[in-house]
Amino acid sequence: MTVLVVTGGIGSGKSLVCRMLHEKWNLPVYDADSRVKALYMEHPTLLAEIETALGCVLRDGNGQFVPQMLAERIFSDSAAMEQVEALVFPALLDDFRAFSSAMEGTVVFESATILEKPQFDGFGDKVMVVDAPMDLRLERACMRDGSSRGRILARMESQKLMNSLCGKPAGGRIDAVVVNDGTVQELQERVDEAFAAVSGKNVQDNI
Repeated sequence: MTVLVVTGGIGSGKSLVCRMLHEKWNLPVYDADSRVKALYMEHPTLLAEIETALGCVLRDGNGQFVPQMLAERIFSDSAAMEQVEALVFPALLDDFRAFSSAMEGTVVFESATILEKPQFDGFGDKVMVVDAPMDLRLERACMRDGSSRGRILARMESQKLMNSLCGKPAGGRIDAVVVNDGTVQELQERVDEAFAAVSGKNVQDNI
């Protein structure tokens, strides 16, 4: 099994690229960002460990996890954020190993922030970055989330590494860059070419 990390800034279209990899190339996709949200309730001890570390309750009166309570607790507290990540990331990696344990070939690991986190240094066999101009990403994110430009910009500004990679070619840890600034058909062609390049497969064999 090989792990293809697919990442990109807010509004870049990485989820669409992952869907194309799944539908065209039959690749299983592990959505790390969604799985983190699920693990707060599914993992037998994770939420309790986080509450102990932060010294606060993150559930409502019915015992249900309230994501907004966690977000408010760690929003401007980098030390608290690091405490949470130190607990969440090992649980996430265990969950991914369980997901992929019986798989062969290429498995896609989709994550918005993986390159920003030192806990994932060296993770994955290949890294594909989905990119788009900042203004286009902002427009897409506002339409998708129904949020204001100010709020989306604040979230974008937190992705400092992704912003620094915007408009840059592959290099270093990045094996391929897919620019999503055209039609869906153009994006599919770019995805196919990028995956063929990183995997050694022939695009024509999969048409």
